Amino acid sequence: MIIYIDLLLIINFIFDLLLLLTVNITLKRHTKVYRLLFSSGFGSLTLISLFIPLNAILMMFFKALLALIMLIIAFGYKNLKYTFYNLLYFYMCSVILGGFLYFLKIEFHLDNNLYYHGISISYIIILIIAPIILYAFIKSLKVFKEIKNYYYKVNIIFANNYSLKLTGFLDTGNKLIEPLTNKPIILINKKLIASKINIRSPMYVPVNTINSHSLLECIKPKQLFINNQKLDNYLIGLCDYSFKLNGIDCLLNYQILEDLC
Repeated sequence: MIIYIDLLLIINFIFDLLLLLTVNITLKRHTKVYRLLFSSGFGSLTLISLFIPLNAILMMFFKALLALIMLIIAFGYKNLKYTFYNLLYFYMCSVILGGFLYFLKIEFHLDNNLYYHGISISYIIILIIAPIILYAFIKSLKVFKEIKNYYYKVNIIFANNYSLKLTGFLDTGNKLIEPLTNKPIILINKKLIASKINIRSPMYVPVNTINSHSLLECIKPKQLFINNQKLDNYLIGLCDYSFKLNGIDCLLNYQILEDLC
């Protein structure tokens, strides 16, 4: 098999640059472009490791050392934690990109012998798809970070001292207020406490939606903790439906944003 060193250098340079750009954007390092280019150039020269007779373990450490030098060139060294996160995200992006490309190669048989102006069609396809994969990774990670900010740890202690630990989601649309006392309402599924506590003297709060009018059964908790911070004057609304959000046990009231400040 004929190996074109110049083609390998160019492809390796492009992939290293894409990975460094992904780390730069994801971790908001705001590094200069020339540092990324210089680091990618150094990464291309690391192809000499293919010709160094090392066993698998030594080769792994050698490549990790080269990757560390690349990252220091690109982002500098501030402290151990800073450099560790750079290295972690660099390898994470490498694994994600490599896994996707390997899947595409196997699934669509990209190891064919078709060429365009002397360049393998598979290389052309991979170079087009790689930026799309990393862009999708950046966007999905950004969405995940934004959604994660709305997740809270909830601990509700009822009158019989039963403690219910839940994962709450801050629903900006939940502005339910008990009209007489102006107490905000947190919604949970009634099934979570049906066999645990004996509901006595519940309050019924009118709830108006676009298509219906109903009464929501509410109870006053003995104590309520959101992210380990105690909150008072809240009611627990017991609804009969489950929440469609993944891993969510209750919907928090918008008022919590002000009370947790």
